[in-house]
Amino acid sequence: MINSFPPPLFAITLFTDDLALSIDFYTRFLGVNPVFGDDVSSVFKVGETLINLLQNAAVPELIDPAPMAPAGARAVYSLYVPEISAHAERLHAAGLALLNGPMDRPWGIRTLSVSDPSGHIWELAQRLG
Repeated sequence: MINSFPPPLFAITLFTDDLALSIDFYTRFLGVNPVFGDDVSSVFKVGETLINLLQNAAVPELIDPAPMAPAGARAVYSLYVPEISAHAERLHAAGLALLNGPMDRPWGIRTLSVSDPSGHIWELAQRLG
């Protein structure tokens, strides 16, 4: 079977309880400003991928007839970084608490994790060796 999806991932949309709080978190976490925003959403660009934050009240229009799932960790989103220790220091200086890490994983990467205000978990990962 041929993979017909061209890289990279175009966009992900994360539902947020508090858009302003999430914009502040992602500005500090990613170290960039949004490239778009309106009353119910804000978009950040990471490489070629868009991270869209969508206020919960606007979610039904996007996913109807599917229901929005209750809050809670259901996935981990990972971003590659060349030097995890530098990012750990940057996140600490930005006032963001780490969930865990930096730590070496048995599958050959060094990771750290953070959680956004709505409970989405992000992992920064550096290849070892």
